[in-house]
Amino acid sequence: MSKEEFVGSRFFTGGSDTETEEEIISSEEDLSDEGNAASDENDSEDEGKRQVRSAKDKRLEALEACIKAIENAEKINDWVVIQNEFDKLNKIISKDPLKIPRLYIKTIASLEDFLSEALQKEKESKKKMNAIQAKALNSMKQKIKKNNRLYEEDIEKWRQNPVDEPTDESGYEEDVVKHKSRKPAVDDEEDDISASQDNDFIPVGGKIIEYTSDNLFKKLKEIMEARGKKNTDRLEQIKVLQKLLEVAATPYQKIRVLIALIPAQFDYNPSMSNYMNVDMWKSTQKEINQLLTILETNPQFMIYEFMEEDIDDKEPVIEPDQLFGIRGSIVSFIDRLDDEFTKSLQNIDPHTTDYVDRLKDETDLYDTIVRGQMYFEKNELNESTSRVVMRRLEHLYYKPDQVIQTVENTVQQLYPAGLNSKITSHTTGFDPTDLIHSLCVYLYKNGESLLRTRAMLCHIYHHALHNRFYVARDMLLMSHLQDNIHQSDVGTQILHNRTMVQVGLCAFREGMIKEAQSCLQEICGTGRTKELLAQGLQLQRYTQLPAEQEKLDRQRQLPFHMHINLELLECAYLTCSMLLEIPSMAAAGSNPEARKKVISKPFRRMLDYNERQVFSGPPENTRDHIMGAAKALAAGEWKKCQELIGAIKIWDLMPETQKIKEMLNRKIQEEGLRTYLFTYSAYYETIGLEQLATMFSLPINAVTAIISKMIWNEELVASLDQVDNVVVLHRVEPTKVQQLALSFAEKAASFVEANERTLELKQAAGQNQRDQQRQKGK
Repeated sequence: MSKEEFVGSRFFTGGSDTETEEEIISSEEDLSDEGNAASDENDSEDEGKRQVRSAKDKRLEALEACIKAIENAEKINDWVVIQNEFDKLNKIISKDPLKIPRLYIKTIASLEDFLSEALQKEKESKKKMNAIQAKALNSMKQKIKKNNRLYEEDIEKWRQNPVDEPTDESGYEEDVVKHKSRKPAVDDEEDDISASQDNDFIPVGGKIIEYTSDNLFKKLKEIMEARGKKNTDRLEQIKVLQKLLEVAATPYQKIRVLIALIPAQFDYNPSMSNYMNVDMWKSTQKEINQLLTILETNPQFMIYEFMEEDIDDKEPVIEPDQLFGIRGSIVSFIDRLDDEFTKSLQNIDPHTTDYVDRLKDETDLYDTIVRGQMYFEKNELNESTSRVVMRRLEHLYYKPDQVIQTVENTVQQLYPAGLNSKITSHTTGFDPTDLIHSLCVYLYKNGESLLRTRAMLCHIYHHALHNRFYVARDMLLMSHLQDNIHQSDVGTQILHNRTMVQVGLCAFREGMIKEAQSCLQEICGTGRTKELLAQGLQLQRYTQLPAEQEKLDRQRQLPFHMHINLELLECAYLTCSMLLEIPSMAAAGSNPEARKKVISKPFRRMLDYNERQVFSGPPENTRDHIMGAAKALAAGEWKKCQELIGAIKIWDLMPETQKIKEMLNRKIQEEGLRTYLFTYSAYYETIGLEQLATMFSLPINAVTAIISKMIWNEELVASLDQVDNVVVLHRVEPTKVQQLALSFAEKAASFVEANERTLELKQAAGQNQRDQQRQKGK
């Protein structure tokens, strides 16, 4: 058999589908001695009819065909096609598992991101997906999770550097580049392409595009015109802008590129529910700092939000002492950077190390906010300064003084030495209280109405956090915020609720039980504490929120490190309610009308439920301890009440725990004495003061003061006999008219309370409708 007959039989009998090119070449070498001239002529004829391709080229073409099919299916959200093509793709890779193309890694990583977005959209969408598509989607979820686990390191490397071209020429990366260029694989061309990449040239479709400072404005204009259009590759735009930033030679060019690059990175993830990639966030934060540095060193350039500008293709000529305006908004960049940081903390599990690592970036964010404040302050941009000062205040108001001082000292070492601030000078920068005061006073004078309200609430919160109750109370009462807070936006109402709770906890730490209960009653008495403080969604029974409303509520949730401990809050509220309710119930006695007077409905409801229990075991949680202590106090066993209250472990989360326990023990003794007098006053004519002091382990002066106060407030019908050192009790029955008057007053009070509840429900419904309309308007 001749060589041409052998080769022809291989091709035309289907042998080329199973045989490799190496086998054909080896068989040709065996027949190389027979008829070289004739074989050359026939080979040239056969090449004109059929092209010989290696298995490597076939594999690469099949790989690209599957990837193209997956991309097309993603555009129409066809998960059945995506599943089939994904199976084909893995079958191709399994034939040569030692050589994994970078193109495959990019595809499975992008597919994982697209799957996450699809699952989120499906969760938020009102219209359910087709059953077949939903089945394919769930199947792909399991397959991608299992498959990507095998390539975690490669995917992580690609995510860290998705822009730069791979430099590793092992495997099939080289084939991908060659195949896309559609040119013969010549060593000289490979050297040219690699050299062009090193010199900031990007090969696209076989053409080499050069980015230099000369054509920078032209390319920048093309990108700006393509921004926001359909089928625009956002990642490719970011990549080109980063190349332009590298070749930018003048400050004006860098400013123009940065003003385009920063929004492009923010727009890469347009979803409101998903947060920005952490690495991209850090890159954006550094670029904002770079923009501020350029503006600080080149004061002839100014960025304004509202101005018209013509995009020229050349560098402007600036005369000395002339300001050149550029359209942009640095304060919007800082606001968006802060919002993306908060959004990432909302979505990261707070019980993992990832949350702690992410929280460490707050110092860099705070540094950017402070630098922005100094830049706006220097250029007298009052509106932007107020917005940035409010951002700075919101990062400080809930922190203890030690943390604020540490953050300020760290930030002062980060920004350049020549920057100064008139709002917060160095003398006040090291005193956290004066720093908060300076920021709030600036907003009181220069801020809008909303910013002034929020600044006042932050100021009150900070005073309450540091046990300055009277200062916080006076500011709250003089500002009259509680009169019109229901007209504010939801975020401000949440801040008001947090402030009221913190003021209540401050009063509790100071031993002001009645004031603490009145502050906490508004929040804790509703049964919706978690929702009112934006620390989680509390699903109500028999009610279901609309999908849009639930989405808005989730976006308002506070990061975990800003939460107020709800168990500690409930413990303080129930303890205050116990110390007020038990003497009140004892004073009411057996009078059914008087027993209707309720100070704390949640506490009374828990106590009634606990008393109906046939068997009460040992206390297991905070509520059990407080209910047991309440029953002991009502029975006059004040020592047992002290033991049960002192055994609650949640008190350890409060500063100066021992001082708080001593305060509670003293209050229990005093309220035990009041309860005893209310309960047994009807059975005595006189009671000795020394005997009462012995029974409750109180000084005789304290006993005399408590009884005198009860007599003055007309809670106890009695008189003090200082000669015999006794209390003389007088039994006075109310007349029929007095009983009817009391009954009328109680019914009128319950009627007013019912009206207030109805009004609150209507206002809440109206607020939800306004929020939905505002969201639709956006």
